[in-house]
Amino acid sequence: MTAPSAQIAAPAEAAPAPAAGPDTRGLIFGLQRFSTEDGPGIRTTVFVKGCPMRCPWCQNPEGLAPGKQVLWARARCLGDGGCVNACPHGALAREGGATRVDPAVCQACGTCADFCPANALEVAGWERTAREVAANVLRDRGFYERSGGGVTFSGGEPLTQPDFVAAALDLLGAAGVHRALDTCGAAGPATLRALLGRVELVLFDLKHMDPDRHLEQTGIRLDKVLECAREVKRAGVPCWVRTPVIPGHTDDEANIRAIARFVKAELPRAARYDLLAFSKLCVSKYEQLGRQGAVVARLPLVPRSHMERLRAVALEEGLSTVVWSGMTAT
Repeated sequence: MTAPSAQIAAPAEAAPAPAAGPDTRGLIFGLQRFSTEDGPGIRTTVFVKGCPMRCPWCQNPEGLAPGKQVLWARARCLGDGGCVNACPHGALAREGGATRVDPAVCQACGTCADFCPANALEVAGWERTAREVAANVLRDRGFYERSGGGVTFSGGEPLTQPDFVAAALDLLGAAGVHRALDTCGAAGPATLRALLGRVELVLFDLKHMDPDRHLEQTGIRLDKVLECAREVKRAGVPCWVRTPVIPGHTDDEANIRAIARFVKAELPRAARYDLLAFSKLCVSKYEQLGRQGAVVARLPLVPRSHMERLRAVALEEGLSTVVWSGMTAT
């Protein structure tokens, strides 16, 4: 395993254009109120569409593609096939008792979803302005103030839409809301740099410290991610580091030990290290996208004893606050 200090620096990246204003439009696929897992206190998490990584265990596969998508839920489908005839683009078909959506033809116009009386079809991705998102978030300002919470922009990867996110962060910052950015570090340090001055906390994902395995599993070079982590350090923004604990992918002790060492050496403002146990709740999302053979369907839950052991490993490396959460096997 190559030590973090031996990584090759990422190439220089051109600075992005200045963020636009409150009417900048973006595409989100979720807005979750009363979240307690994406930063301190009670929060609203805004899920921004699009991600450059392709982790086979992704918990939000509907957030990977940058555009809108149509999802079909078998359990809610009445099976009458009326949606097939309603689609103006001929993108739907009934095969073997299932509704198939051809992504090459589908325009995600929503006609089929509007037609479906059982809500078995839905569009993942809603276009909103920064002003509209901020207004929605501010509805729960009282909960943020009483709990020490705020807003977290997640995804997908929020840095795929930096101008939209920056504009929303500016509006929420002006309203006194605590702001957090949840990033996988794949967008590059210059894009990240433009947003770091707009947040009070960064949730930074570190998945694997072996360069070959990281590239194989995510499609992104590790050195680019680590350079983004160092950008957070240079900006002096507090952070939480998070690792998804995925059986057979990221859950070995050597990997957690290597991540903990990197955090200890390179991220002095990391307030905590979170170990996030794999959840099978995402399996239905893959099925709704027509991906029944997804890796996640075959993965087991992580035993509780193994999560406790990984926490102990991270503590052994000198981290003071290590938290694990998520579903586990007994």
